[in-house]
Amino acid sequence: MTQSMEERVAQARAALEETRAAVARAEDSLRGGSAKVRSRDRSVEVVVGPQGEMTQITFLDNKYRSMGATQLSAAVLEAVQSARGRMAQRVMDAFGPLAENIGDLPGTGGSEFDWADVWGPLAATAKAGGAGSAVPTGANSKLRDEIHEDPDGHPAGGGER
Repeated sequence: MTQSMEERVAQARAALEETRAAVARAEDSLRGGSAKVRSRDRSVEVVVGPQGEMTQITFLDNKYRSMGATQLSAAVLEAVQSARGRMAQRVMDAFGPLAENIGDLPGTGGSEFDWADVWGPLAATAKAGGAGSAVPTGANSKLRDEIHEDPDGHPAGGGER
């Protein structure tokens, strides 16, 4: 039995309203959200907002005074990239169910949502776990070479605080 045009339109409208409500819930859950991360050497702490914008930077324990410019900039970049990766993951977690259901909407015919189109390299960072994964690895990584252990002997390791 085929559906009438009115039934199909009513179903599409109901699906659209359900999607709009889900988007509003996801936006509300992220509004005002942030991710706070310390660099692995514990010299810098950054906070990024829901759109990946840096909202705060704190230089911890005056460690920056004894750091060279390259080492300090590497610590800042590491913390910012890691925090952005974490925030990107939170966004993907909030909107992921909506993106998965795009193909179920009438007229979309199996469309797929690609997070890499939205986030670029941060999509891979977020999926890899955020903290620390934003730091490049490999022979060409000067950034990794500039990040050292804490002078107190603590292993390097960023994390939410």
